[in-house]
Amino acid sequence: MNPPARRAGRFVVAIDGPAASGKSTLARALAERFGLACLDTGALYRATAFLVLQAAGDPADPEAAAAAAGRVARDLLCDRRLHAEPVTSAAAIVAAIPAVRHALLAWQQDFAMHPPPPAPGAILVGRDIGTVVCPAADVKLYVTADIAIRAERRVKELRARGAAAIYQNVLQDLEERDARDRGRRDAPLSVAADAEIIETTALDAEAVVERAAELVARALAERAFKEKEWL
Repeated sequence: MNPPARRAGRFVVAIDGPAASGKSTLARALAERFGLACLDTGALYRATAFLVLQAAGDPADPEAAAAAAGRVARDLLCDRRLHAEPVTSAAAIVAAIPAVRHALLAWQQDFAMHPPPPAPGAILVGRDIGTVVCPAADVKLYVTADIAIRAERRVKELRARGAAAIYQNVLQDLEERDARDRGRRDAPLSVAADAEIIETTALDAEAVVERAAELVARALAERAFKEKEWL
């Protein structure tokens, strides 16, 4: 019997889910534990929005937004200005533009296949990682939680940054964002058929990390075993 086709590229973990579900916190913890590179793809859309606003452009203009997406550089992703409220609001607009998503697709896939050394693989976080960006990921996780809990988490996050945050306003923003993410025609937020769903409503961050870490460790072990067989 012939051995199964070998999975090409680096080890990849895809984490998807709605805003404030805890997926970014989970990704950072897993990246540290397993020595993997981590990319929160939301930063790409915030960077795109930032570049559009910086040029006094309209985030809803597909041409301007796509051009900005083509100028996103890795060093910009850590810029604190990307978390300003105007940028966050504009990011939701540019993220719904198909040309922007297309422009950033290769960026994300290149990161997955060529993570910064010495990382042996990568974790990508977003809305369409397991379904569009990395459909052949070794591990696919869909992290979600009740929207009321997500709103509470987002309020705490914003206040920790020194920003004023009103619960009802944050809740409404999340409801609107969920509707945009799930309803957009291009790469909508959805659960990959082979994703493991992690419901975080009643779990603390440590419990979420431990559950996900078990899945990642198992996938790493299986991959190492198969690679040994192919030698």
